Amino acid sequence: MVAPGFVLAAPKSGSGKTTISTGLLRVLSEQMTVAPFKVGPDYIDPGYHLLAAGRASRNLDPFLLGGADTVRSLYHTGAEDADIAVVEGVMGLFDGRFDPHGDVLCPEGSTADVARQLGLPVVLVVDTRGTAQSIGALVRGFATAHPQVRVAGVIFNRLASAKHEAMLTQAVQAVGVPVVGAVPSFPAIELPSRHLGLVTAVEQGQTAEAAIAAMADHVRTHVDVSALIALAQPPTVNTTPFAPLVGVARAHDLLRGNAPIPGDAAAHPDGPTVAVAAGPAFSFLYTEHLELLAAFGATTVLFDPLHDPLPEASALVIPGGFPELYAETLAARDDVRRDIHRLIADGGVVYGECAGLLWLGRSLDSHRMLDVVPTDAVMGARLTLGYRQATALTPSPLTAEGMRVCGHEFHHTKLVSTPEEQWSPMWGWRDNDDVPMREGFVRGKVMASYLHLHPAAMVDQWRQLVATLA
Repeated sequence: MVAPGFVLAAPKSGSGKTTISTGLLRVLSEQMTVAPFKVGPDYIDPGYHLLAAGRASRNLDPFLLGGADTVRSLYHTGAEDADIAVVEGVMGLFDGRFDPHGDVLCPEGSTADVARQLGLPVVLVVDTRGTAQSIGALVRGFATAHPQVRVAGVIFNRLASAKHEAMLTQAVQAVGVPVVGAVPSFPAIELPSRHLGLVTAVEQGQTAEAAIAAMADHVRTHVDVSALIALAQPPTVNTTPFAPLVGVARAHDLLRGNAPIPGDAAAHPDGPTVAVAAGPAFSFLYTEHLELLAAFGATTVLFDPLHDPLPEASALVIPGGFPELYAETLAARDDVRRDIHRLIADGGVVYGECAGLLWLGRSLDSHRMLDVVPTDAVMGARLTLGYRQATALTPSPLTAEGMRVCGHEFHHTKLVSTPEEQWSPMWGWRDNDDVPMREGFVRGKVMASYLHLHPAAMVDQWRQLVATLA
């Protein structure tokens, strides 16, 4: 039976969803098995979820996953062996992908959209700074904005005083929504941020663990956890397991740094080995990457290119991350550079997303990279961010020419030189001004692109990739 759950949302970004969610996950995990989820494409918050709950977090993004069916299946798979599920939202409750012809009140990809698709209750985390009785009107507006999105409770965050709490509670109770938490400001546990959001959990190490413990203490003291548990409900829609992962070992242990996935090597002693870059520079990896590789017969070995040698493998996957922060260290890894060139020369498959593209390039901010793809990249002043509906322009081990995908771009770097020959473009799409764009590079079995893709929306492609390695 799939676990009951609720969605933690907010009226706007910056309200403290991640702090409350992470602390709550730790508190709940001390009492029961809790399944964490994150709305949207974000990789950073799920890293904190993993540390807090001891279980890998799954992203629920209707656009990247190709629709409600996969969202529901991944919820089922993540929550089927848990006691409760917590879904952390993204941005404001009703902020999502802009579509002039879509549902204006519940945009695709919004937290409200995911709550509606699953039929889960919403708990609203409200930043109370600068507001008093007007909060009643705000909560009433969110609670009545869409008939299929039910706001079941409110948590006040960043309260100023006991009097402030009393005014807010009276105003919200007057509109019929229960208050289940009243959290005062506690700047000491705010997580550090930078150009692409929070500093990742894997980079913070023990500092992250200390912050999570402090968040948990704060939630334990100021949130009625029993009331939250009582608000949780099973999905009101039918859910079924994500079929490719039925019977497959979960990735919790591997994402914590233990390799390979328990039972995987024994189950596939003759299967191919796929090396996956990880660690502080390459942490943007979805749980399902590892699980699907195992499902299709591969043994997955994570390695940190900042310290570790390249494992013996027939394929290399390089996910997104922050190579710009570690460019000097990556530039000094002549041994890894040599071994990756040898892997390619021996016919190995190499796939790089975003940070993977940068590392496979010739240089990053004048630091020498792997020099596989003749590109040069620098940090830019402008953030490139957005969903993309792309078409594969070149066949590759992961794509068939003409196949369509839904992806996401999220980077501050830009390419200042690109190859003029020998390499073919990987993707094509039209930008917001309807201008044709070409992006990414393919040559032989090497693929590199800025585009982040979710493997649960490309099951057949990942199955075929592993089959070519066997």
